[in-house]
Amino acid sequence: MRVLHINHSDTYGGAAIAGYRLHQGLLQQGVDSRLLVGRVKTESDRVSQVPPVSSLEHQLERVTRKLGFNYIHQLSSFQILQHPVYQSAEVLNFHNLHTHYFNYLSVPSLVKQKPAVWTLHDMWAMTGHCAYSYACDRWKIGCGECPDLKSYPSVRRDSTRWEWKLKQWVYQHSNLSIVAPSRWLYELAKQSLLDRFPIHYIPNGIDTETYSPRDRNQCRAELGIEPNRKVLLFISQSLKDLRKGGDLLLQAIQQLPASLKSEILLVTLGEHEVSQATFGIETLNLGYIDDDAKKVTAFSAADLFVFPTRADNLPLVLQESLACGTPMVSCRIGGVPDLVRPGETGYLAAPEDAGDLSRGIVQLLEQDEVRDRMRQTCREIALREYAIKLQVDQYSKLYYQLLTSVE
Repeated sequence: MRVLHINHSDTYGGAAIAGYRLHQGLLQQGVDSRLLVGRVKTESDRVSQVPPVSSLEHQLERVTRKLGFNYIHQLSSFQILQHPVYQSAEVLNFHNLHTHYFNYLSVPSLVKQKPAVWTLHDMWAMTGHCAYSYACDRWKIGCGECPDLKSYPSVRRDSTRWEWKLKQWVYQHSNLSIVAPSRWLYELAKQSLLDRFPIHYIPNGIDTETYSPRDRNQCRAELGIEPNRKVLLFISQSLKDLRKGGDLLLQAIQQLPASLKSEILLVTLGEHEVSQATFGIETLNLGYIDDDAKKVTAFSAADLFVFPTRADNLPLVLQESLACGTPMVSCRIGGVPDLVRPGETGYLAAPEDAGDLSRGIVQLLEQDEVRDRMRQTCREIALREYAIKLQVDQYSKLYYQLLTSVE
């Protein structure tokens, strides 16, 4: 079985990492899996880059962007039909089709010859431009009158109803099977213009051998952390990323009791500079880390992983924390409740409620026995529900069903 994944990157960003982990899992099970991506980070003969954008397409983009449309200028996407990896593939798996590398209007031509799965990593496939609609439900009725044109991926003009209609046209002329990794996104897909297709719930998988609990004291020693400190871990590319809630974390920490603040060390991962002056507590910034072993060290060294997100599907960092046995404090939004289960794996705060987030941090930091029990439960759930083999088996079954139905 020859599978081709089309994604914005092989390993840059959450959707890329999720797709690459599936790709690796398929290879381990003997499936001939390959990637065709917009941005190549790895050195693998199984990863190819999409056709380059021409000067004509750049000129077209000046017009289409002004009209409020993203991506439809990229005529090169239709050249994928002639790409060797496309021609040799038996089944396609689309992933993240936004981020300026792919023209979604090419989907009908690509799926005309081959069965295809579309793995959703956000809401973009069902909206008039945005990856997450937050409180807006206009995607259910065709968008238009968009309340936030700046929401990623931003548009210069409100052509959201027309983009929604273009996507509707694409789906009317395509045969797809939709996969949602979270129960939240699964339910949204059934309420959207994607409801014409079969919709499957298959959670992302994680390598539970690589992501597994390590000795806490040893990990702290490697990072230069005192063994008796209360350690909070926070991961975000930027504190200014409102979707990841860096401002909520700041507010939550400010509300912590002074006695607890003096005991806490905040460990951060990401391309940002933090200091004790920023949060009012001692901090340690490890920078951007894409090495799995180093991330495992950070998770294992932490007492809690705090993730105050405002919108997410099935966050990979929460899966990683789960597999490492690190309890989590996050917010009751999107697919987060699939992973953060109150009383079992962590604390779920109300959305946009920094006070509740702060209460969750205090509650779990002060209950050592509860955290110890949660560590064990986190690991058990990761093995039982999110091991990579479970995901690969479900995808392989779906691919096989699609291939046999064509025959």
